[in-house]
Amino acid sequence: MSHTTFYVTTPIYYVNGDPHIGHAYTTTAADAITRFHRLAGRSAWFLTGTDEHGQKVLEAARARGLEPQAHCDAMVERWKAMMAELGIGYDRFMRTTDPDHVAVVQGALSRLHAAGELYRDTYTGWYSTAAERFWTEKDLVDGKCPDTGQPVVEITETNWFFRMSAYRDRLIAHIEEHPGFIRPASRRNEILGFLRKELGDLCISRPKERMSWGIELPFDPDFVTYVWFDALLNYLTGAGYRADGNFDDSGRWPADFQLLGKDILTTHAVYWSTMLMALGVELPRALFAHGWWTADGVKMSKSLGNTIDTLLLKEAFGLDATRYFLLREIAFGADGSFSYEAFLARYNSDLANDFGNLAHRGLSMTAKWLGGEVPPIGELTDLEQRLRRDATVAVREVDLHLGELAFQKALEAVNALVRAGNKYIDDTQPWALAKAGDDARLATVMRHVLEVCNVAAALLAFVMPERCATLLERLGQDDVGAAFRDVRERARIDELPLDALREGTPIEVGEPLFPRFREMPGVIAERLEPPAPPRPASDPTISWEDFAKVALRAGTVVSAEPHPAADRLLVLRVDIGEPRARQIVAGIADRFRPEALVGKQVVVVANLAPADLRGVRSEGMLLAAGGKAVVDLVTVDAEPGEIIR
Repeated sequence: MSHTTFYVTTPIYYVNGDPHIGHAYTTTAADAITRFHRLAGRSAWFLTGTDEHGQKVLEAARARGLEPQAHCDAMVERWKAMMAELGIGYDRFMRTTDPDHVAVVQGALSRLHAAGELYRDTYTGWYSTAAERFWTEKDLVDGKCPDTGQPVVEITETNWFFRMSAYRDRLIAHIEEHPGFIRPASRRNEILGFLRKELGDLCISRPKERMSWGIELPFDPDFVTYVWFDALLNYLTGAGYRADGNFDDSGRWPADFQLLGKDILTTHAVYWSTMLMALGVELPRALFAHGWWTADGVKMSKSLGNTIDTLLLKEAFGLDATRYFLLREIAFGADGSFSYEAFLARYNSDLANDFGNLAHRGLSMTAKWLGGEVPPIGELTDLEQRLRRDATVAVREVDLHLGELAFQKALEAVNALVRAGNKYIDDTQPWALAKAGDDARLATVMRHVLEVCNVAAALLAFVMPERCATLLERLGQDDVGAAFRDVRERARIDELPLDALREGTPIEVGEPLFPRFREMPGVIAERLEPPAPPRPASDPTISWEDFAKVALRAGTVVSAEPHPAADRLLVLRVDIGEPRARQIVAGIADRFRPEALVGKQVVVVANLAPADLRGVRSEGMLLAAGGKAVVDLVTVDAEPGEIIR
């Protein structure tokens, strides 16, 4: 069977609870990379679904007073609803209770049993209901399950085992010979370290007398299949693998990327890989273990009450902004801390101030001065040549980074082009060209602004399908895939000419794609609002003498640059009418680009004691508006050094 279809999978999710941001993260990433390949014109297949067997599912059903299948049916609807809300376009939603999957599992078990890969034995170990697995005594942490921290029970029982240990050396060799098999590289090293210790065999069954909700072993009706052995085989079922051990002609296997959380990497890299070896099936091309979203450095969990409702984010900021934040804020293989303030800052910075602003400026100025049609291209200057190089680099970097699932880097490459487009407007000053009546130059400038919007929208469509399609329609592009393939193919051959739009095509301004938020949206602010404390008899006050001690001065920002040791800080030099400019460190990097601050007239607290902020001396403070997240600086129309009263 030849591999002709790009195939990506997520883990199948347990139906013992509702979906949360971790599930949305994995699934959005899988959807995005699938969309990217489809936009490029490639056949693609995206598999996700639910894991519906096992003790935890059985107990969850009993707690609701339902039969297991009825419980699963109800929970699946919740999962499908979440995915629909997030624009997830899977090709198959796999359920481990699906008849074709049950047949695949039983067929695989029969072949492994016939080949002598399975054996029956009696085992004594410490069983964790929460993790649904046995542990040896040396595995336990303070006498509890090392995965969940929950109590364990010593159990002696007969079960069926898979000779996993026989494949240890072969698996080590495969990992060493295929450095891209486990990603990122740090996870690869973890698995090699695990394999170089003693590797035991894998228990693949549970006796029906203890746990009956599972797929029956075809060669021993007293047992059902262990949940992981059943669940992992879903990836083959979704690829067209049949009960007889052959694939259909869909060309999906091997999977190009199997996405999973880092907590289940060993299960996939070791259990899954050795199962495939025993079945004589090629291993997937890459297992990618992403990190966790955390709150204050702690992994989110329902038991701690620190999970994030992804659909609340969508309600507040929109579908595309939610998808963008999930893939832009942290590197896909790393852990990252979530906060609503960081979401607001990222939204305003990247989407409202950069991408949305570029689109609105380009469309509105074209409508105002050039009749609302795509203008012609005239004589080019170095500014246009530089912009074309920037566009070419962006297209090529997106291709490069997405080959490694480096979503953050790919999106930053597009954002760099958007920033270049905004700077191009500032440098060319189309308002001055319109005032001077230089229509030919104005047309060339605005055409290039619109072309950058076209490239950016085409490149971002895999993450933000709704807003990017809207922008392309406003530019006269009614086929997102065609727009994407056009810029991608031409940038791969030569420098992108920025001439994809059809001259004379009517454009539409429309409402801003990403309206700026000056404060936290109400649906989130309500969640963050602490209970109101008892109102004091009188409001706290300070004396006039205390207030008069604060020296507020007007200042002009003369330079701004990133802090060398802190991503959220900027180092500014501000003229407040003194012989030398004041150096001020401000936590506004999430809100402002350094170059956008130069020339701003700000208000400075001039008599604040100097402080060392991450190794850089700060000689004052800027006044800003906002809560935990800065939404704007307080500005004035005054000469540097003037007293603010």
